[in-house]
Amino acid sequence: MSIEQTLLQRSDSKCELCAAEQDLSVYHLPPETEESAAQSVLLCATCQSQIATPATMDANHWRCLNDSMWNPEAAVQVLAWRVLQSLSAESWAQDLADMLYLEPDVLSWAESALLTAEEEDDTEPTVDNNGAKLVAGDTVTLIKDLEVKGAGFTAKRGTVVKGISLTDNPKHIEGRVNGVRIVLVADYLKKVT
Repeated sequence: MSIEQTLLQRSDSKCELCAAEQDLSVYHLPPETEESAAQSVLLCATCQSQIATPATMDANHWRCLNDSMWNPEAAVQVLAWRVLQSLSAESWAQDLADMLYLEPDVLSWAESALLTAEEEDDTEPTVDNNGAKLVAGDTVTLIKDLEVKGAGFTAKRGTVVKGISLTDNPKHIEGRVNGVRIVLVADYLKKVT
């Protein structure tokens, strides 16, 4: 039986992430080189295109992960975890990621693609006030009061910012303070470990 036939049978001919029934094809999880059903997922064209170009991700489409992240197949769990990590700026996605438990070997598989991407990345890293590297999804605290221009409030020292997002500028991050998404200077942050 081919990989596609195995996945069609396993998924009841539906996208294993969003349950769509049209334009289904096999997606092999990177960085795996061996093509097998255990390391592949059946996805619709919408899920595949958004995974291929994360900048175009429609966060609302991925609310389907609330159900699919509980799939017993390790490959589906890994892909759900990776998508949730890329959507960590969304509070609901961060909540789902916090709920998702992966066995240690499955978690290391999920993280392996992130490590590969970091190794290939030659851009300047974003670091906090102490020089600790910041990554998307980290939690930080403010080390000084910051006036938020245009929002009419001051972000107080000690404020915790969860699920940060990185920007194109390594000196800035984005995060939610007082319910408002703002850009923060990394030099005024301390990573929470």
